[in-house]
Amino acid sequence: MTSRSTTTTARTSSEARAVARTQTLIKGEHGIGTVRRTTLPGGLRVVTETLPSVRSATFGIWANVGSRDETPSLNGATHYLEHLLFKGTKKRSALDISSALDAVGGEMNAFTAKEYTCYYARVLDTDLPLAIDVVCDMLTGSLIRQEDVDAERGVILEEIAMTEDDPGDCVHDLFAHTMLGDTPLGRPVLGTEDTINALTADRIRRFYKKHYDPTHLVVAAAGNVDHAKVVRQVRAAFERSGALRDTEAVPMIPRQGSRTLRTAGRVEVVNRKTEQAHVILGMPGLARTDERRWALGVLNTALGGGMSSRLFQEVREKRGLAYSVYSYTSGFADTGLFGVYAGCRPSQVHDVLKICRDELDQVAEHGLTDDEITRAIGQLAGSTVLGLEDTGALMNRIGKSELCWGEHMSVDDMLARISAVTPDEVREVARDVLGHRPSLSAIGPLKDKQAARLHDAVA
Repeated sequence: MTSRSTTTTARTSSEARAVARTQTLIKGEHGIGTVRRTTLPGGLRVVTETLPSVRSATFGIWANVGSRDETPSLNGATHYLEHLLFKGTKKRSALDISSALDAVGGEMNAFTAKEYTCYYARVLDTDLPLAIDVVCDMLTGSLIRQEDVDAERGVILEEIAMTEDDPGDCVHDLFAHTMLGDTPLGRPVLGTEDTINALTADRIRRFYKKHYDPTHLVVAAAGNVDHAKVVRQVRAAFERSGALRDTEAVPMIPRQGSRTLRTAGRVEVVNRKTEQAHVILGMPGLARTDERRWALGVLNTALGGGMSSRLFQEVREKRGLAYSVYSYTSGFADTGLFGVYAGCRPSQVHDVLKICRDELDQVAEHGLTDDEITRAIGQLAGSTVLGLEDTGALMNRIGKSELCWGEHMSVDDMLARISAVTPDEVREVARDVLGHRPSLSAIGPLKDKQAARLHDAVA
């Protein structure tokens, strides 16, 4: 069970200063799985999960900025900045940054999403101070030099080209645009060739200063870690860079966005010479904080989340029409998406879409059977636990929980919440979500007559 929070205060010097507030968020037995949070002066939050039985630790810094925070002309700036923070600081060159972690066998990387960015390093527990120093230095002391911006521009354009060459990946960007249009959530995380070519070092620096303030950051560490030591090392690193203000925390302003998705029944087709047609049939989902998300997770698992799911059985096992077919959900601060993906031969695309649409309509009207729901609950519970078997996954869980939800659940509490989902809740969310008229995105060698017929799938 999640414990009640306990609060302590700490001072790091004899000088009068704002205090750090520490809370125990989850009380693990014998310290195992204990999650603590310390809020430093100025608003920087540090969360840790202790797992003394391992010999590794993963350290990450989450920034509350993603592609949805960009204006049209800044599309791709968040991801561009992610690349640039590896290019050098006042203390370290790009080679120094990479070689420091390589020298101890560590791993370091980053990723950018629609609503957040994360930089992380996984190391032996004895090398955690090094990881903290390097990652904090990157986040607070990046130089954003003109020569680095110019050099990295080519790398990012190659990354965009690589994505364009993978239609199975590209169709997800197309689906976001189909559902959300030319809005921050509907535009691609990587940006476009035009927006990347137009970005300047000065604009990226301003973006960096605006969004990488400590009030917008969450530090997360998981593994064989000592919370107090991590807090001291993080505080020292941020103070050395001058990034930590010795003032009371300023609350982070919640995102304000439109909850309105585009009109249902939209079809967007990109005619491209590929061996397969890649399609996504979908509709509005749920925001990530919606309490119905647990029931939607069960529904998604039963409908298209595994080899026993309806879509896999109907499309692949019984008819052999596709190798890959699945459903998925994407939850954002104020809206969400539900989609069914399939990749198949172009000649089979209409049959595949008809089967998928029929299954969506069937489940929306009649729901799932009790056996399907029971099996999906077990599958979802098991995959949840198995997905948390390494320190990187634990760091992701606590970092994202702090940044996106502002609260933490123990694994036992999560399993209890999944197990508590009832058949009626699943059937209700099926009606609410799958009852919408779907929209469709498709990429492949689909000529005019074939493309015209795709409208039948959303009629």
